[in-house]
Amino acid sequence: MSTATDTKPETDTLEFASENGGNAAGLTIYQDVSDEYPAKKKSNVLWKIDIRIIPILMVLYILSYIDRANIGNAKIEGMVEDLGLSSTQYNTVLSIFFVTYILCEIPSNYILERWFEKRPSLWIGIITVLWGVSQHGVVHNYGGIMAARLLMGVFEAGLFPGAIAFLTKWYTKFELATRLAIFYVGSALAGAFSGLLAFAIAKMDGVAGLEGWRWIFIIEGIATVAVGVLTPWALADTPNSRPKWLNTEEQDYLIRRMIVQNGGEQADKAGKHLSGSLLLAVVTDWQYYPLVLVNWANVIPSYGLKFTLPQIIKNMGFTNSNAQLLSIPPYVAGAISAVVFNVISDKFRRRSVIVIVPQMLLVVSYSILTPLAPKISANIAPCFFAIILANIGCYPVNPISSSWLSNNTAGSAKRSLAIAYYISLSNVGGIIASYIFIDSEKPGYPTGFGLSLTFSVTGIIAALLLNFMYTRINKKRDLISPEEIAEKYTDEELAVLGNRSPLFRYTK
Repeated sequence: MSTATDTKPETDTLEFASENGGNAAGLTIYQDVSDEYPAKKKSNVLWKIDIRIIPILMVLYILSYIDRANIGNAKIEGMVEDLGLSSTQYNTVLSIFFVTYILCEIPSNYILERWFEKRPSLWIGIITVLWGVSQHGVVHNYGGIMAARLLMGVFEAGLFPGAIAFLTKWYTKFELATRLAIFYVGSALAGAFSGLLAFAIAKMDGVAGLEGWRWIFIIEGIATVAVGVLTPWALADTPNSRPKWLNTEEQDYLIRRMIVQNGGEQADKAGKHLSGSLLLAVVTDWQYYPLVLVNWANVIPSYGLKFTLPQIIKNMGFTNSNAQLLSIPPYVAGAISAVVFNVISDKFRRRSVIVIVPQMLLVVSYSILTPLAPKISANIAPCFFAIILANIGCYPVNPISSSWLSNNTAGSAKRSLAIAYYISLSNVGGIIASYIFIDSEKPGYPTGFGLSLTFSVTGIIAALLLNFMYTRINKKRDLISPEEIAEKYTDEELAVLGNRSPLFRYTK
């Protein structure tokens, strides 16, 4: 994760560093600290953070994704028949999760920033325990499974946006995508583990008089609760908490470099102020809406495949057990892809160009699946290849686009709300994905594969639009001299402008 090996000083990129030399108020005192910190020391401290934070978040996200997506594994083990669900009811059960998931993301991050700013690990642990006890394994009818899904959505809503907001307190803008990718790899590994675990746990069919699909929910729920209980003790909080596993010099460096990136003490303090007007500022910021379209190129194909992949593989002619096992390789490919693309994105400090490449792979994938899937049992090799390619294309998109949003939103409070708002809108795609793979259309799924192809193309167009707009805004701000800025704005005004400041430069 951290690869620097030389001892030359390294300068952290500043959100508020103007290319024409202007600086935000209060910046210079901290610039010296960052410049004088040797790259070798920086590498060491980043490694310490990485091993203390990323594995725990990754495990939490693996559990989160398993718990929401294992319903696809339970389906082919007989859940639908045992609960007497129609095809439409099953799709509604999938989609209803996203109702509370979407509605609760902003409130969850608000609670995190308002009451758990100093102890984010405690809030993350609480919500993990609460979604783990959502009781899917004991339901007996349509109403019961609907209630369980709604409850799980309430508490799972806080993990992903909360984790991103949490990571922005530890990592600078061009360290973030790599760490987000490793964290997000949990969703790909969850797909692999879900199939593997379901294969093993389903063998418990009949134990204690319970069906195998019930044991899938029960065993995986118990694991989630156990990890949630341990989280407040295992997960570090923020640099300002000055954890004991960092020495004083490292603590000072981590605190001060974030102040530098946020534009100095004044801007950093202003950016932490949480208010009702801040939500309005988020909702009216134009850039988040094209970013949502970029992320739908991941969300819709990803959820569509995650809910349906065991069934798609079963349509090729494989048994239930083999379908569970063959769902593993596509997710492993997706995990590797997510890390590779995001490391490249951080290294070259570009988001738009890097996010377009995996989206193009999605276009190729669904261009193969759409015509061949109606006769999938006769086209096993090209269709399975296309499914692997789809996962390679899906998984890099979310961490790159989430990092892109974080890079281009100034102020920690606005950033936290913006992340939650963006993810809530992105997950509207999850509702769409719940309905596009229709049982009566199998094995061809023309609606599912066709719409996945459409949204992949839309994501490319949205990324190109963002790149154009950011370039245009940056060029306009480059033409404003430091003297003009000083004449027009006070330090206090610059501090509260955030990414609307003439000193701010958007990441392209």
